[in-house]
Amino acid sequence: MKQGSQAANVPACFISNHEGFLGTIKNFIEDFVVTEIDIDGQRVKTAAQTPGCASSDGNNKTSADCQENSHSSGSRDTDVSLEWGVDVPLTSLGSFDLGVILGQSVSEELEHFVLTLRDKKPTELELSLGSFTDKHQRANVHRAVRHRFPFLMTVTIQPEIRVREDPDYRELSQLVKEDEAEDFFRFIDAKVRGSSYTFGPDDNKDHRTAVHHFLNRKFGKLVETKSFNEQGRTSISVRLRERGRPKKRTADERKEEEVYTAFTLCKENLETLEAISYMAAALGVLPSDFTYAGIKDKRAITYQSMVVKKVSPQRLKEKTAEFDRRGMRLSQVRSVSEPLRLGRLQGNHFDLVVRDLRPHGASDTHSSGTDVHSRLAALVKEAVENVKTRGFVNYYGPQRFGSGQSVQSDRVGLALLKEDMVSGVRLFFTPEEGDDPQSHAKRHFLQTDNAKESLALMPLSKARERLMLRALNRYGTGPDGCAQAWLSLPHSMRVFYPHAYCSRVWNEAVAHRLATMGHSVRQGDLVWRREGHGKTEDSGETSAAQIHVVTDEEEQGAVYTLEQVLLPMPGNTVKYPENAMGTWYEERLARDGLDDCRFRVSSLKLNLPGCYRPLLAVPHNLNYQLQRAAKAEVGGAMTGGRKQDSLALTLNFDLDSSCYATICLREIMKCDP
Repeated sequence: MKQGSQAANVPACFISNHEGFLGTIKNFIEDFVVTEIDIDGQRVKTAAQTPGCASSDGNNKTSADCQENSHSSGSRDTDVSLEWGVDVPLTSLGSFDLGVILGQSVSEELEHFVLTLRDKKPTELELSLGSFTDKHQRANVHRAVRHRFPFLMTVTIQPEIRVREDPDYRELSQLVKEDEAEDFFRFIDAKVRGSSYTFGPDDNKDHRTAVHHFLNRKFGKLVETKSFNEQGRTSISVRLRERGRPKKRTADERKEEEVYTAFTLCKENLETLEAISYMAAALGVLPSDFTYAGIKDKRAITYQSMVVKKVSPQRLKEKTAEFDRRGMRLSQVRSVSEPLRLGRLQGNHFDLVVRDLRPHGASDTHSSGTDVHSRLAALVKEAVENVKTRGFVNYYGPQRFGSGQSVQSDRVGLALLKEDMVSGVRLFFTPEEGDDPQSHAKRHFLQTDNAKESLALMPLSKARERLMLRALNRYGTGPDGCAQAWLSLPHSMRVFYPHAYCSRVWNEAVAHRLATMGHSVRQGDLVWRREGHGKTEDSGETSAAQIHVVTDEEEQGAVYTLEQVLLPMPGNTVKYPENAMGTWYEERLARDGLDDCRFRVSSLKLNLPGCYRPLLAVPHNLNYQLQRAAKAEVGGAMTGGRKQDSLALTLNFDLDSSCYATICLREIMKCDP
C-alpha cells in the first residue's frame, strides 16, 4: 500500500503501488464535464452542442450520500386532524435569495429600511421594491419578503410593490416575545391546511386573555384560539378555522398545481442550489418545487435531470433564453407524472482532461522531450490499468469538508454534535487569510460580537452568513441566540456540517482498516451479501437488512472480496464491525468527546442515522487518450522555462453515485490533482 500527498481530511493511502504522475485539472471549465446516469443506467439526454454548454457526456459526483432529503413541499393539501397544541411545521422559504428576486441594490435598500424600522417608533415610512409585470413574480416577492421579514406588509399598486411596517405585528410583539410574533405571522401567511401554532407557556390569566382578545379581534375570521394545560403549564394554541381555509381552487388552479415538467439542466460554473434559486425566482415558484437526483459540482459543465412542479412545459420554454444568459441551458423539456427523488440515480459519467503531465519529482533537465513523453505514456498506462482492475479507496473528497477554508466544516459539525452552539458559530465565522469583504466581515464579528455591524459588512451574495448574522442580531450571541442562528439555515445546510464530521471519521476509519488489517477480508468485517449485490434502489449506500458479519469460516475460505467490505458512517442506526475496527470507532468518537453521542441534535432538528459505505469503488467503462498540448493550455503562459509542448490526458469513465472523480484521479496520479 502506497502513501502519497494528503489533502485535508483525505488520508494518503492508496490501493495500488504504481508511481503515478503530476498534472492539473480544471484549467478550463470544459476540462471537467459531468453527465448524470439515471436509475435505468442511461445518461441524461442532452441538447446538441451549443455555446455555453459543451456537448459532451459528463457528470459529477453527488453529495447526496448519506444525506436526508429535506425538500419541503410548497403547500399541504391534505386534511390533518390535530389536537390543540400539536403543531405542524410550516414550509421554509429560507432558500429564497432576495438578492436574486429583487436585485442586489433593492435587496440592500430593503435591509437598510428594515434596520431603520426596528430602531424607531411606529412610522408611515414606505419603500418601493419596484415594478413586477408577471403575476407569478409578484406572488414570489410577496411570499419571500413576508417570510423573511414578518413585521412588514407588502402592498401591490399594480405593477409596483411597496413595503411598510405591519401595525398588527407591532401590537402583537408588545404582548408576546418577538420571535413568537414572527413565527405566528409566518403561520398566518402560510395558511397551510391543518396547521396550528402554539405560543410559549403563559401562567398569567389576564395576559392570556389580552392575547386571546387581540387574536380574535384581528384574525377571528381566519383562526380560532384556545388555552390548554400541559404538565402544569398553560399555553395558547391557534389553528385555522374550517371556513378560514383558502378559498376553493378553480379547476385551472388545481390543474396547474398537479403539473410536473421534466428537463435536462446544463449548467456552467454554477452550484445546483444557486441555479435553482434563480429559476424559482424567475418562474414565481418555491425552490422546493424543483426536485433532482443529486447535487453537481460548481467548477464544471454538468448535465442533470430535474423536475419542476406547477410550471407547464410551455411556460418553462418561454424562460429558456433568460436562463441561458445566466449559464443554464434547458433541453428535453417535457411533461411527467411525478417529481424526482434525491439519490435516485445510478451514478455519473465523467469526461476529464488532465493537463501539463510530468513525472513525480523529476526536473527532466537532461532528458529529451521524446524520452519524457515515452516515460509518461508508460506511467499513465500502468496507472489506468491498475485502477481499472483494483479500483480506488472510496474516500469522501475534499469538497465534502469545504476545501480551501481556514476552518474545515467537519470541525463545525463536531461542535454541533456536542451541542456547543457558540463554538459552532465562532468556527463558522473563522475568516480566511487576507482582507476580502467576507473575511473582513467575519473578522469584525469575532472581534466585536456585533452582528448588526457585521451584517452591514457582509457581501449580499453570502446568503448563509447573512442569515446567521441576522438571527444573531435578533436573538443575541449567547447559546440560545446561536441555536436560533443555526435554525435560520435551511435543514440541508445545517445537516451538512455534522455529515462532514462523520465523513472525516469514515475516511480515517478506512485508512486505519487498510493499514492495520491489510487487503484481505477479516472475521468481524461487515460485507454485502453476494445475492443482489446489496445496494438499495435509491442510493449508493446499503440498508441494514443486507449487512452481514463475516465469520471465521468465511475468512478462512476467502468467501468475500475487499470490494464487498463496508464501513459504517457513524450514526444512531448503524452497527459497527465486530473486530478491532469496532473498538477503533468507539475510541475515535470518545477522543472527540462523543462517546455518549446519540447523533441527534434535537434543538437543531438534526438526526443522523448513519449508513454503510463500500471501502472500495471501481470506475466503469474507463478509457483514456494522451495528446500533445500547446503552451497556451498551461494557464496561457510559459512557466519556469518549461518546454512549450506537454502531454494532456483525456479520461472518460462512470462512477456509482456518491463516489468522487477527484479521488479516482488521486489514485491514478498518486497526488492531489
